Amino acid sequence: MKVLVPVKRVIDYNVKVRVKADGTGVDLANVKMSMNPFDEIAVEEAIRLKEAGKAEEVIVVSIGVKQSQETLRTALAMGADRAILVTAAEDVHTDIEPLAVAKILAKIVEEEAPGLVIMGKQAIDNDMNATGQMLSGLLGWAQATYANKLDVEGDAATVAREVDGGLQTIKIALPAIVTADLRLNEPRYASLPNIMKAKKKPLDEKTAADFGVDVSPRLEIVKTSEPAERAAGIKVGSVDELVAKLKDAGAL
Repeated sequence: MKVLVPVKRVIDYNVKVRVKADGTGVDLANVKMSMNPFDEIAVEEAIRLKEAGKAEEVIVVSIGVKQSQETLRTALAMGADRAILVTAAEDVHTDIEPLAVAKILAKIVEEEAPGLVIMGKQAIDNDMNATGQMLSGLLGWAQATYANKLDVEGDAATVAREVDGGLQTIKIALPAIVTADLRLNEPRYASLPNIMKAKKKPLDEKTAADFGVDVSPRLEIVKTSEPAERAAGIKVGSVDELVAKLKDAGAL
């Protein structure tokens, strides 16, 4: 069984994001970029399936700018077998919308015929949380979102999902789409020898036009702004005063 893992290049989660002065977007100049953390978890899970003998090949794919090669090489260094880069934008500030990504992924799935697609539940840059669900709809495949645990046996997968009330365990028929949540696993670090080996692993380059998908944006960003600053705290002299202030603020 092949496992396909889409990955996205995003601002590193340790970097403090800066908004452009004109409010047109986020400043990406000289900013460290890395693999979306949820996608990294998905790559790790796919590699574990291969190590357990439940998958034969792990293919990673990224859709975006040419610089996403670095992200794919990271996934290859972790243990993926080969990579596909779909160049769909020239400007690093251009974000390919979930529907366009899902349409391209659907075409790749038709070509590669994987038995399972594992992807991050969302990207930390736009928090859309939509691509996995859209891909499931386009393919007509079963889906298991917010995966906390994944077990593949034969032609079915058992997935523990993170829901508001705790965990929900479901069984789905393969092929299927699984989106990874934070607690699915702890991704490994790529060792130096594996980083060197990754440079020799196959990486195919294609474009959105090769798949006949229009990636023109349907959404317009009207304004980007910094989160509101938290108001300064105040000290109270007694419990009664604290309760009174909480009541005034509507907290009680």
